[in-house]
Amino acid sequence: MTQPSSQTATLDYFKWAFLTTAAGLVLGAWVGWQSTGTLSGMMTVFFVCAVLAVLEISLSFDNAIVNANKLKDMTPVWQQRFLTWGILIAVFGMRIVFPLLIVVIAAHIGPIDAVILAAARPEEYARIMHDAHLPIAAFGGTFLMMVGLNYFFDHEKDVHWIAWIEQKMARFATVRGIEIAFVLALILGFSTLLEGEEAVAFVHAAVYGLLTFLVVEIVGGLLDATEQTMSAAARGGFGAFLYLEVLDASFSFDGVIGAFALTQNLFIIAIGLGIGAMYVRSMTVMLVEKGTLSEYRYLEHGAFYAILILSVVMYFQTLVHIPEVITGLGGAGLIGLSLWSSIRHNRREAQEESLGREPDARLRA
Repeated sequence: MTQPSSQTATLDYFKWAFLTTAAGLVLGAWVGWQSTGTLSGMMTVFFVCAVLAVLEISLSFDNAIVNANKLKDMTPVWQQRFLTWGILIAVFGMRIVFPLLIVVIAAHIGPIDAVILAAARPEEYARIMHDAHLPIAAFGGTFLMMVGLNYFFDHEKDVHWIAWIEQKMARFATVRGIEIAFVLALILGFSTLLEGEEAVAFVHAAVYGLLTFLVVEIVGGLLDATEQTMSAAARGGFGAFLYLEVLDASFSFDGVIGAFALTQNLFIIAIGLGIGAMYVRSMTVMLVEKGTLSEYRYLEHGAFYAILILSVVMYFQTLVHIPEVITGLGGAGLIGLSLWSSIRHNRREAQEESLGREPDARLRA
């Protein structure tokens, strides 16, 4: 990734997202006109695309921050690959192929039949997606929970936002496998709230989510270790790329399933969520190139707390419906609080320095 001047305007990072928004909304209006033949139908589809884009953006603040956290340690070559190949996989893979793949598996039909079903019988398509929500939520919630816990259960972590929680978690990080034991206990606990086949499906999907996280960590570590032995500059290669792709997929589960509450048209969903995905890419690039994560020290903490809350929400969604708007606003609120805390910290530290004193030890902790 090329390193631009520090004076690069914030809006410059979003120019491709703005262009995608314009093109996507025009395409959405065209789809609305073609499918309904009325002005009101066209405006309805236009509005749905806009709402889906906002929904995806609100759900993806934490995704962008976590991406930036991992991306800043990747080599320039793999940074660029993630920002090009990765966005294609995110838009076309998760927003189009993933919903089709679910229907292919759940309905035992071929990919072409799934596309025909999405176009000709959207109500049936939406029903199949809805029925698949429980295992998807269990899988994605478990993977995201491991991502969040892995950040806080780190004995080398010495910057704490909510110190009374994070210090204890960092201290217990020396106990091998503690986060895995916690997640397994939570899986068993939630499974007791379900009955029959639902409980079995929940446990199976959740265990697969846990195994996927562990496999990605192992494979990523082995690949990056191999690259490092070949060249000291090769750290953060394919392993990190693989981790980010699976992470992005887990974040996408909630948005893709939630989108069917607004429309049953797969192509409208792809347009709306695709627009949102471009903003995630733009936010990721901006965070990396502007060094925002190092400037606002608690921003990462807010993102990982949001991830933990999202994972728990996905678990609860197997029991009751929780609107995606609440999930998005909750995550954005936590990130906003962490940003505000970071700004307060920077101001206190600046005041200490202006008085000619060393910054208070609590500020450095």
